[in-house]
Order: sequence, then structure tokens, then C-alpha cells
Amino acid sequence: MANERLRGAITESGLTLDQVATRLGVSAKTVERWISEPNRKPYRRFQYATASLLHSEVSYLWQEERTSAEVTEAGNAELVQLYPHRSVVPNRLWPQLYAQAKNHFDVLVYSGFWLTEDAAFHQVVKEKSAAGVSIRFMLGDPDCAAVAARGSDEGIGPAMASKIRNALLNYGSLFGLPGVEFRLHSTTLYNSIYRADDEMLANGHLYGVGAYMAPVLHLQRVPGGELFDAYAESVERVWESARPISKPDDIGGQGT
Repeated sequence: MANERLRGAITESGLTLDQVATRLGVSAKTVERWISEPNRKPYRRFQYATASLLHSEVSYLWQEERTSAEVTEAGNAELVQLYPHRSVVPNRLWPQLYAQAKNHFDVLVYSGFWLTEDAAFHQVVKEKSAAGVSIRFMLGDPDCAAVAARGSDEGIGPAMASKIRNALLNYGSLFGLPGVEFRLHSTTLYNSIYRADDEMLANGHLYGVGAYMAPVLHLQRVPGGELFDAYAESVERVWESARPISKPDDIGGQGT
């Protein structure tokens, strides 16, 4: 059953779904899912923000609100494995993860250069492309301020931008494949995220430390969990703000 209380509150407010989404900082599709899919409740911060925007009570818009203990329990169930460093994640896990993808195949990084040299990963991309899976690569714009800052933070300076350019060149044979899209983003990236349907690897970024030395969370989506979806939402926000490119050297003149 759809959330008719939320639908009605939006209608009474005089706002459109697009306007609500813009003010909350999410996509219109996300708001639609909150209405049409009763099991896809917003995270608590969005519940309170939505209630405030619509001049309603959270308990009115979303009944049977769960306790903090229930939220914590569901979050624990979402964690498959915690790796203290990306360097200790089994190399085979990355292509294995994406080999199961049927609906979502996302790579959100600045460069993710090490993955561009993995022949098994390239093969999975080609196989999934042939199978009709939508594949989205989001790399940092090498000319943007966020990439420059990240290079400085890691102590490698302009080498970060060079790694991105080299990564794009390594992906050259993937450009133009059916369903494969590349975009460049200019966001401050707090996590590199590798998503395949309802599983993902989230590689955190630590100030002054290369991503290969930062922790990795192996997550799975479970009913009632909020952690997986929180990361998945951030991927969507980056995708929507990023700009498409059609070839590896389609970069110049677009930086910030």
C-alpha cells in the first residue's frame, strides 16, 4: 500500500515532487519511492526534514517508526565484512562482486587506477555489457579543485589528476560499449563506492592517507536496513551532478 499520508501532505503543501526533492537534496525518483514503496522509508534525517517542510509530524507521515535498537540491528546485518585496509581485500572479490550484477553496476572513484589494470574486471564489464546491464563509471574531473585538494592531502600533488587521465586511457576499450557510460564528477569524495545490485564495497577516505590504506566495508542490502541505501543515495547524487564524456580524452576546458 502506498503512503497516502505523504502523498496527501505533498499535495496540500502545493509543492511538486521535484520541488520537494530539490529542497531535501534527493532525487524526485527517491521521493516517488517513499510514496509508492512503503518499505523504502527515508533515513531519519530525511524524515524530519520532510516533516518540517510539509508542516507535519514524523509519526503521522510514517507510522510504526522503529526504535534505535531495531535500526542498529538491521545495520549490523548489512555488514558482511570489514577490511581494515583496501590492500587486504581479496583481489578476486571485485570481479566476483560485479559478476552478479543484473540491474546496478556502479563505480564511483577519483581514479580507481588499480582496478583499471585488472583484466578480470575488464572481462566482467564486457560480459555484463553484452548481457544488457547498465554500467556507470564516475571518475573525478582531473581539472577540478576537489581532485587537486585530494592530491595535496595524499602528498602526491598533480599525480592524482594524472592517475585519472591514465585510468581513462586504460578504460579506452570500454568506451562505446552498449550500456556503458562514463561521467566526470567534481565532488569532494568521502568514499569510493563499488556497487553491484544489492551488494557494495565502500572504501572510506582518510585525510593524508591513500585509499589503499583506508578501511573497506562490504555491505549488503537487507529489509529494514539504512546503511546500504545511504551509500547508494550518495552514488545517485554524484551521478546526477557529473558530466558525461564519450572518449578518454574528453576532458579539456571543463574543470573548476
